Amino acid sequence: MTIPANDPALRSWVPVPEGSDFPIQNLPLGVGAWNGVAAVPLTRIGDRALDLSVLAEAGLLNGLGLAREAFDAPALNPLMAAGKAGVRALRQRLSELLRHDNPVLRDDNTLRDAALVAADQVSMHLPVVVGDYTDFYSSRQHAYNVGCMFRDPANALLPNWLHLPVGYHGRASSIVVSGTPIRRPMGQYKTAPDAPPVFGASRQLDMELEVAFITFKGKALGERIGTGEAEDRILGLVLFNDWSARDIQAWEYVPLGPFLGKNFGSSVSPWVVLLDALEPFRTASPEQDPPVLPYLRQQGAHHFDIALEAAIATGDGRETVISRTNFKHQYWSMAQQLAHHTVNGCNVRCGDLMASGTISGEAPESYGSLLELTWKGTRPLKLHDGTERRFLEDGDTLVMRGHAGHGAVRVGFGEVRGTVLPALPYL
Repeated sequence: MTIPANDPALRSWVPVPEGSDFPIQNLPLGVGAWNGVAAVPLTRIGDRALDLSVLAEAGLLNGLGLAREAFDAPALNPLMAAGKAGVRALRQRLSELLRHDNPVLRDDNTLRDAALVAADQVSMHLPVVVGDYTDFYSSRQHAYNVGCMFRDPANALLPNWLHLPVGYHGRASSIVVSGTPIRRPMGQYKTAPDAPPVFGASRQLDMELEVAFITFKGKALGERIGTGEAEDRILGLVLFNDWSARDIQAWEYVPLGPFLGKNFGSSVSPWVVLLDALEPFRTASPEQDPPVLPYLRQQGAHHFDIALEAAIATGDGRETVISRTNFKHQYWSMAQQLAHHTVNGCNVRCGDLMASGTISGEAPESYGSLLELTWKGTRPLKLHDGTERRFLEDGDTLVMRGHAGHGAVRVGFGEVRGTVLPALPYL
């Protein structure tokens, strides 16, 4: 009998610690390497990574419509070529192989030992080759907060914000996997409103607490993806830190938007949590007023209840949690974002990454950026060691975590972290 992969009663023969982000109901996809071997596709169960190339070589992943060579690739893109149906079949097969009462892999000592490795021994890579990257601006509270800081609070939201998912095209080449250090950027900024610009290292380095989705191949150039079919084009989600240099951004962004203040680095978590694994955690979408245009209308619940947090770790390794928020605070759903992105005929490619924009709730402690948490640096945060932060300092490590669910089944993302390195001297 086939048991659905989301069944909360499922148990694995692989030990899963209580509170783990990676029970059998999750089974995310990632890419990693160990013992000097080339990186290959993996899944995660508890504290172990499972090598899919070993399973494929043993014939355990046959009949899923997935190319054999895709399991030896250093990115998930070849596996994703089979689309939602292929990845869904893979997750179901993995669920069956890892189920507590299935002896096929459990009782084959040689195969089991070759396929399972301690997760902390694996060097994780970017899960996909990112062809294009788009960052949206979809949290109403975040947009309102920023509008209040830089404009009249009575007109905090720009005229278009409630009518379409605002976004901009970012830089794919500087997206890095969790653990990669981020160099403090340099650029032009102003020290006072009436002062001329100066050049130097950013003094207002910030994080942005975001979630990003990764796409399967879309439609041909000139065609569009509707809200009703958009989720069939989404592989899954990762945590996303869109590092931001606020002083550089403030000076440069008029009239064409973010550039050097954003493109120096964005960090992603290594495990892609499949959209199917998040199905039990759907939540109602917010009422949108004024009503959206027909191409942005959607039926049913398209938001997801995913708890998120951000912390700053200082040189002693201790962390101070600075924000707790939730992905459900988005005003615009992923389906609406993808529908808007393609309504003009823009083609979406396999492995494209689309980020939510900063996620902020109504409470001040749920704001998703230091810009908001410290209100432009006027309300510094106190860390565990007694020091204060208005923005990030050299040596700080920014850590983000996220999970859906409570009690017996917790589907999580692990973490995304990056340490701030000093700016390189300008020669």
